[in-house]
Amino acid sequence: MTKVHVIMKKEEIVEEKMKGKIAVVFDILLATSTITCALVDGAKAVIPVPNAEEAHVASNLIKAENHILAGEYEGKTIEGFYDPMPTILKDSIQGKYMILSTTNGTVAINQSKKANKIYICSLLNGKAVANTITHFHKDDSIIIVCSGSSDQFCLEDFYGAGHLIYHLQEKMHLQLTDSAKAARLFYESNKSVAETILLSRVGEMLVKYGFINEVKFVSQKDCFEIVPFFDGEKIIAGGECV
Repeated sequence: MTKVHVIMKKEEIVEEKMKGKIAVVFDILLATSTITCALVDGAKAVIPVPNAEEAHVASNLIKAENHILAGEYEGKTIEGFYDPMPTILKDSIQGKYMILSTTNGTVAINQSKKANKIYICSLLNGKAVANTITHFHKDDSIIIVCSGSSDQFCLEDFYGAGHLIYHLQEKMHLQLTDSAKAARLFYESNKSVAETILLSRVGEMLVKYGFINEVKFVSQKDCFEIVPFFDGEKIIAGGECV
């Protein structure tokens, strides 16, 4: 039976406890949604870095014409970087590497490095990730990492975790911790996804700054069959789900 646990925010990650586990990282608004869309839109790979300084280090190792820098810190676009919004990046990333620095999502991905495998998940590809886990990881323990926001719990990531668990339970027998049970129950009692995401603190902030269409876009469920995973250096697409 597959064990599933949900971490509520990246600050709760204990790196040693990630060893031997399968990690699934969520940052619905917006890092993991942006990563999923970037690969769908033809990016060669996404290089997740924890801060702007590391982004510039990575940039120096890649030919200028082959990559773009995208990122935000505390909700503000980093100077000289692309705004890390999926629809804004769509026409700028085909055939290129995207070096991505965000306050929460890319930090959570890097803090999960000791896991055996790290999948990148959003509402847009939740079912695809669930299908891949069902096929390849029936005997593994799954840790779902909600990135949160600057040491705060985020409603939208918790909702995403519940969405993934909902799909996993359709095909697998799961042993859920209380946090995983709570995520599943929260998702099952709030099927109106856009309304739920728009009510979140980060959702309200993005709406205030004029990004309501972006929030609605990443609130769509199971649009893509792409399954991104982090190999320790870059995030690539594993192809269509099985």
